Amino acid sequence: MRAKTIFTCQHCGYQSPKWLGRCPDCQAWNAFVEEDYAPPSSKAKERVALYKDEPVLLKDVEAKEEERLKTGISELDRVLGGGIVSGSVVLIGGDPGVGKSTISLQVSNQLTKHGATILYVSGEESVFQTKLRARRLGSHESDRLYIVNQTDLSLIVEYIKKLKPDVVIIDSIQVIFDPAISSSAGSVSQVRECSGMLTQLAKTTGTSIFIIGHVTKEGTLAGPRVLEHIVDTVLYFEGDRFSIYRILRAVKNRFGSTNEIGVFEMSSQGLTEVKNPSEIFLSEKPQGVAGSVVTSIVEGSRPLLVEIQSLVSRSSFGYARRRSQGFDSNRLSLLVAVLEKRIGLALETEDIFVNVAGGIKVEDPSADLAVAVAVASAFREQVVIPATVILGEVGLSGEIRSTHQIMLRVNEAEKLGFKYCILPKNNHKNLKSYKGAIELIPVANLKEALDIALNQQSIPLVGLKGGK
Repeated sequence: MRAKTIFTCQHCGYQSPKWLGRCPDCQAWNAFVEEDYAPPSSKAKERVALYKDEPVLLKDVEAKEEERLKTGISELDRVLGGGIVSGSVVLIGGDPGVGKSTISLQVSNQLTKHGATILYVSGEESVFQTKLRARRLGSHESDRLYIVNQTDLSLIVEYIKKLKPDVVIIDSIQVIFDPAISSSAGSVSQVRECSGMLTQLAKTTGTSIFIIGHVTKEGTLAGPRVLEHIVDTVLYFEGDRFSIYRILRAVKNRFGSTNEIGVFEMSSQGLTEVKNPSEIFLSEKPQGVAGSVVTSIVEGSRPLLVEIQSLVSRSSFGYARRRSQGFDSNRLSLLVAVLEKRIGLALETEDIFVNVAGGIKVEDPSADLAVAVAVASAFREQVVIPATVILGEVGLSGEIRSTHQIMLRVNEAEKLGFKYCILPKNNHKNLKSYKGAIELIPVANLKEALDIALNQQSIPLVGLKGGK
């Protein structure tokens, strides 16, 4: 009897009895791969028998604080929401060479120091290769860290049941396969079923599982989108593999905030924590150069001072270019239009480039005013007043809108020695009791902000010491 086959989209998991050039679900081209089709088995009945819990009233459920296991790496604990929750599944994604395996082995080493038992499943490296990397990272010899080179999911499950580890690390999910599924490792069926089985195992045994996932050339996790829905936490490593700084960002977290980030520096000893990212990002800021502005953004509960750089030059082509690195290009086009319409800057024939130094991706709208001032400074060749932090969201009519957590931003700027802070007028009303040393300069519109930022003579007339 001829085996039945089905075509599956490798992006979203959509299935079709025949090959299609374009997926009708996710609109991806040439994403269908032929796989053997297996009818649904009786595993559903087994799973029902596995769970003995009956429906209960919500009011009868005892609420208790989740116990967390500290990793010993404070930046990672911050992103996870305070530590590893028992029975949770964490997915770590990022470009090749960004540090996924490195931080996983460092976490394993730190956890063993606190008495936890770790099982590190390396499907891409041999045990000897993993040992060499652990030695390079300075890992101590522990009798609680187990390493195995295995890609068969059934054997991995047996290892977990036998060792009963506190944390399991799967490196990576794209090479793990279930023998019961005929498709090859890394396919949609394999990734979905293997992840689902590991998640079910974590919930029933209380073992925390870290899953490392590859990313596509577009920067998204390889495999079906349902993979991100199955797990509890999704962490992304950001940063160029040739850069020394790495940003660990949570894009999904059932046990904490998704706004937190962790900052690391890649060295020969692995990833080291950056305790004061603001000071690092501003350490190479040029002095007396037009187009350089410092702003303060907030990632979760952490304020960060970053440098916005802008370059404006005469276009050699018929169409002026707008390019940005670390800042939304659509937002940049909007700010340029506001500068042209409300301020009268002739930017229609100018190429405009904006860069956020340090590899940070800025999504905070409070950076709008800093970007607009940087572009105007580069266009006019006027230097922004020294030791100044600029905050505020820019509206389409040129008004400066208030931003959140203003006190955190001001305190961070003062801590690093800044003397002036240009901020929205509405935010300044809430800082009347501020007694710090930094001088607060409230502005209501973009024109007023440019006049002050690019003209040092205006500061004594407008600036308000200590918020008074």
